[in-house]
Amino acid sequence: MAAEDELLLPRLPELFETGKQLLDEVEVATEPAGSRIVQEKVFKGLDLLEKAAEMLSQLDLFSRNEDLEEIASTDLKYLLVPAFQGALTMKQVNPNKRLDHLQRAQEHFMNYLTQRHCYHVVEFELPKTKNNSTENHAANSSMAYPILVAMASQRQAKIDRYKQKKELEHRLSAMKSAVESGQADDERVREYYHLHLQRWIDISLEEIESIDQEIKILRERDSSREASTSNSSRHERPPVKPFILTRNTAQAKVFGAGYPSLATMTVSDWYEQHRKYGALPDQGIAKATPEEFRKAAQQQEEQEKEEEDNEQTLHRAREWDDWKDTHPRGYGNRQNMG
Repeated sequence: MAAEDELLLPRLPELFETGKQLLDEVEVATEPAGSRIVQEKVFKGLDLLEKAAEMLSQLDLFSRNEDLEEIASTDLKYLLVPAFQGALTMKQVNPNKRLDHLQRAQEHFMNYLTQRHCYHVVEFELPKTKNNSTENHAANSSMAYPILVAMASQRQAKIDRYKQKKELEHRLSAMKSAVESGQADDERVREYYHLHLQRWIDISLEEIESIDQEIKILRERDSSREASTSNSSRHERPPVKPFILTRNTAQAKVFGAGYPSLATMTVSDWYEQHRKYGALPDQGIAKATPEEFRKAAQQQEEQEKEEEDNEQTLHRAREWDDWKDTHPRGYGNRQNMG
């Protein structure tokens, strides 16, 4: 029964090839990184590569006591598993767990670079991450390395890695069909996977540099949020009610004792009281009778009619003046012209 279960379990080549294929599909996907299709491929690829890493550990396929030449050509590709894990971990989209994903991806990339550094695949310097920066802090501070020179050297290293990466991709594309079809000999297969190892060294160095920068930004953001929260909680005080300082009892009666007075009467009571004593604004003013309203309206109509007549008379006079300006005296009288 155990033998049948072992036959049903996926083998190491299947786990590796499927995980690599899912990584390639995610990198060239046209859908958004946070879409369900892409994230399902990411989770599935991580699961397969995790199983492949566990199987490699159980098989004890690689050892730091051996050289790279001692590893079989067909087994070199399995050295890429940690790099593939780091690349897929970076594809995870969850803002609440972004810092955890970055730290996990950093561990995968550092694991890959450490193994490649032990095997002397190419000569490169391991990046100084936050874990081992404390050990190198004293040495760096004592060196007093100029900042501009350091920035220039980092820029030149990036340019060199970029050129090397493009050259490696060109050589890999030329050898890919022959290796995957099984037509390449052992030497070509070994060279093909060796180029892959070099390419992913450059990728891992770039990813770790960007991860360090993003982790720094996230931690500064979290620390600023905590500081603002603590400051706001510290400055929160209960509202103070306004009050008036009084020197004596008489002044307190005028300005109040610092608290609102209670109402002694309603609005209706106040109105009735003022109406009784004739203190309302409209009291004491004589109201006009209907006859007076009618006379006032009649006077207003006569005044408006008079103004209208005056406007018509003025308009006729202006027209007559304009006509006399353009027609001289005697214009149109032709009876006595003989």
